[in-house]
Amino acid sequence: MKSEKLIGILAALVLSVGAWAQNMTSSPFSRYAYGDLNENVPTGYRAMGGVGFGMRNNRAINPAQPASYTSCDTLTFMMDIAASANWSRYRDASGMRNKANGNLEYLTIQVPLFKQWIAASVGLLPYSSVGYDITLTDSVQSDYHYTKLYSGEGNISEVYGGLSFNICNWFAVGANIYYMWGDLSHLRTLTFAETGMHTTIQDVLLSVSSVRFRYGAQFFHTWGDHSVVLGGMFENKKKLSSEYVAVETQLDDSIPIYEGLFQTPMAYGAGVSYNWANRLTIAVDFERQCMSSALYNGAEGRYSGLQDKNRYAFGVEYRHNPMGRKYVDRMLWRAGVNVQDEYLVSIGAKRVTASIGIGFPLWTIGTVINTTIEYSHRGSETTGLVDNSLRFTIGASIAESWFFKRKL
Repeated sequence: MKSEKLIGILAALVLSVGAWAQNMTSSPFSRYAYGDLNENVPTGYRAMGGVGFGMRNNRAINPAQPASYTSCDTLTFMMDIAASANWSRYRDASGMRNKANGNLEYLTIQVPLFKQWIAASVGLLPYSSVGYDITLTDSVQSDYHYTKLYSGEGNISEVYGGLSFNICNWFAVGANIYYMWGDLSHLRTLTFAETGMHTTIQDVLLSVSSVRFRYGAQFFHTWGDHSVVLGGMFENKKKLSSEYVAVETQLDDSIPIYEGLFQTPMAYGAGVSYNWANRLTIAVDFERQCMSSALYNGAEGRYSGLQDKNRYAFGVEYRHNPMGRKYVDRMLWRAGVNVQDEYLVSIGAKRVTASIGIGFPLWTIGTVINTTIEYSHRGSETTGLVDNSLRFTIGASIAESWFFKRKL
């Protein structure tokens, strides 16, 4: 039976890699730098505003905090998979438009390795997404009429493997290693209506194939019905093994303009959570990605108009009675708020997201169906870029006792 399950898991992994080839965004904000960056927290924590650094739960896989893996049950195999659908209404220089898209969000697996002391996790995650299509029509002194087309697509994805160690009964550390791959394409076309004027096309392509690391630590303590977790995360700046080529085509001539040098930013964050009687959880997170000091196209990001990205998250979860006879007593009710900066200086706006969600536990097996609805607003009237989106995410967190030895 276990071999059949393993084959099913491997098949899901293969299908997931294929699904990652599709665009996961349609926002004009993804036109800049690496596009829309993902936070990579599980569906249940996304409903709580995207908290994660201080979260430690034996029924959730939390790749944002590698120290959390040892919270798993020592006899339990876990798998988490989720998909989402997104509806956006945005305004840019070409007017107001509506877009819809959806895709597989992530697939993660977690297993205990040695009692409560060592655990591991692997999975597929999105790192960033690009997907936009903007058309502008204008003229020069009414003599030359032209059309500008800006379009982009692509994703940077990552597969990770992580280990977590309980140093003692109140302190755990962990680390993730990520292999990143993917292509981001940005196409700009200038076309004139008048004959004799030549079309100019610039195609910019960033191809990534690289490795990076994340480190985490958690302090945790329980007394009676109360427990507190304090967690931290750190990533070094890491040079991306990448190719960045801009090709400009005019009069059928293709001229490589330049190749650049890129880094993922140094990042650090902290979070704290409080839990009462496995019924009420309150959590707060902070994260900073130092985009301004990481190399972008061969120079520090600040010289390319990038700034540090700060993220603040707050979330709550409530369950009336984990052992209640009524199903509604065991349901998990979640809500949260997330506020973060756009990392491009010229946008000068924050992204505010409000989220709610429900976890539906299955009685016969250790599985929870998690649903989340997020409404986010970003942009400003000053810049002319506004994006209002509604995202629905559904995921299954599956837990099964694979390592239990039955007595004959």
